[in-house]
Amino acid sequence: MAQLSAFAGEVAVLRNGFSIHFDHKEQSGNSIRLYTGTGYLDIASDQIESFEVDETPVTPAPQPNPQPVAQAAPQAESKAPVQPPVVAVQTPLKPAQNVDLDAVVREASSKNRLDPDFVSSVIRAESNFKPHAVSKKGAQGLMQLMPATAAQLGIADPFDPRANVEAGTAHLSALLDRYNNDPIKALAAYNAGAHRVKQYNGVPPYRETRAYINKIVRDFNARKRAQMKAAAAANTATTTKAASPKPAKKSKPQQASVSKSANPA
Repeated sequence: MAQLSAFAGEVAVLRNGFSIHFDHKEQSGNSIRLYTGTGYLDIASDQIESFEVDETPVTPAPQPNPQPVAQAAPQAESKAPVQPPVVAVQTPLKPAQNVDLDAVVREASSKNRLDPDFVSSVIRAESNFKPHAVSKKGAQGLMQLMPATAAQLGIADPFDPRANVEAGTAHLSALLDRYNNDPIKALAAYNAGAHRVKQYNGVPPYRETRAYINKIVRDFNARKRAQMKAAAAANTATTTKAASPKPAKKSKPQQASVSKSANPA
């Protein structure tokens, strides 16, 4: 990676109007990595409008007052131990415990008037159901929300499965409303951005976007076919059971009962 020059404390102004405060940045290919106080974010270069100096005054951290060696005592050290420096490291969060992902998808889909199978197909294409997935462009979580999109939707932790799916389905529902319930255009906008759909008046001619849409459509259709086969098999089993004659009774007590009822008196 080629190190770029950076001032201490800068702001990246994104094209969607949001801004990200960072300490320094690095560029690799078509993305720029912004290092913040808690880790880093990878943002596509074409999504950044400009860089500006953050003129917000920074309050220096208080430094411990050194004491003469003669006055230092074990008791004083035990009362005010020197804390090791805190180093910000980008580490994946622990998986959420006791999260029923199917239930989360059903609830979010119902809330946003979406087919849960459609949402599940999107999640499979985006992250393959990995809650802590991060793309090369910086998209995060199950439904691969960009940091700016997550911030716009009010998501503090994009790696929280419930929050991520709720935000992703809300975003997808808004896109369907925008394109008059055209799922192809909505998926294209979800993957490439609404500005690209507007630019090309439909699905943009990107191999990645078209492969993404085809993958979701195939998975969604496969889910529906499997459901139809299961329903047909269940109906066949029910009809066969209802039409089948009652099996002959073979046990001795039953034979005796039948014989007795056949010869009254």
